[in-house]
Amino acid sequence: MIRSTVAAIAMLCWASSAMAQADDDGEESRWSIAIHGGAGTIKRDKITPEQDKSIRAALGEALKAGSKVLSDGGSAIDAVTATIMILENDPNFNAGKGAVFTWEKTNELDSSIMDGSDLTAGAVAGINGTKNPILLARAVKDHSPHVMLSGAGANQFSREQGLEQVTPDYYATPYRLQQIEDVLAKKVSVADVDYKFGTVGAVAMDQNGHMAAGTSTGGMTGKRWGRIGDSPIIGAGTYADDRSCAISATGSGEYFIRLGVAHEICARIRMRFPEAIREAQRAVPKDADGNDSYVVHGSEFQLSDAEIQQIADDVIAELGALGGDGGIIYATPWGQAGYSFNTAGMYRGKATSEGDMSVAIYGDE
Repeated sequence: MIRSTVAAIAMLCWASSAMAQADDDGEESRWSIAIHGGAGTIKRDKITPEQDKSIRAALGEALKAGSKVLSDGGSAIDAVTATIMILENDPNFNAGKGAVFTWEKTNELDSSIMDGSDLTAGAVAGINGTKNPILLARAVKDHSPHVMLSGAGANQFSREQGLEQVTPDYYATPYRLQQIEDVLAKKVSVADVDYKFGTVGAVAMDQNGHMAAGTSTGGMTGKRWGRIGDSPIIGAGTYADDRSCAISATGSGEYFIRLGVAHEICARIRMRFPEAIREAQRAVPKDADGNDSYVVHGSEFQLSDAEIQQIADDVIAELGALGGDGGIIYATPWGQAGYSFNTAGMYRGKATSEGDMSVAIYGDE
């Protein structure tokens, strides 16, 4: 009964919020976007005021870029691409410039992107030489018959596609070089270095209701043997489906892979939707003959904010039970955007067509 009442209330809430969607009066359609720049032991005593300011500015710039694409009527996939490129170009994050170093003091970058409108996807793993790995993942999606390319072959494909190339020293920053030097000198452990995961990602819903998600990372400091985490794996670190949601993840990749986190959240939302409609139908008032006074249609219904958040939180709780740390960002076909994480903080931000825009770092924000 409680869930039926909640579902019915959610339906009524949607009816009022739908006034903001495009209609015959020409009102602007809804859109939403969420971004992340990594999760982990991100506490105020571990970040200087200058770093705090710089990270918030970078998140804000990326969020504005994606928001502009969406507000101008652009596609979710273009918004995700534009947003992630800005984060890849910022050395505050472990993606593109500022990527961490492997045990051999090289850079091996991973990225993926997915379009929820047709479930097309592209991913690359263990690459170098491409300035913006998200553009290479996008090229794999758009211009190849494959979903994932890796290593030398992916690098060759990047050059053939005419993507901007860089020399190995482009990715290096003094901070990342010192990290690997400390690891190799056994001054610190890899676990201590990777107390925060700087992977970047974005998810979006455009004005046509289409979803997209993308993720980009430099991997783990000191990684060996061609290790690949969840970021380039469709269904683990990235997933988008117009029928449910868009997800991008950050954290301890092995656990995200084992649980299939991105797809798991989308699948639970997709399965919950028809169940919620049935509950809402049971809550519909009866007429004098005992029949339903109206029929609830999927086109006039949405899952509530609380239900979406609960599904995301439940999966992240299961991740934690396995021993994994990290978080996700989500966007839904109903315009919701948000986060779920089990770490002390997560670099994050979100914006919607309703005028909401915010960035945050710490868990208590």
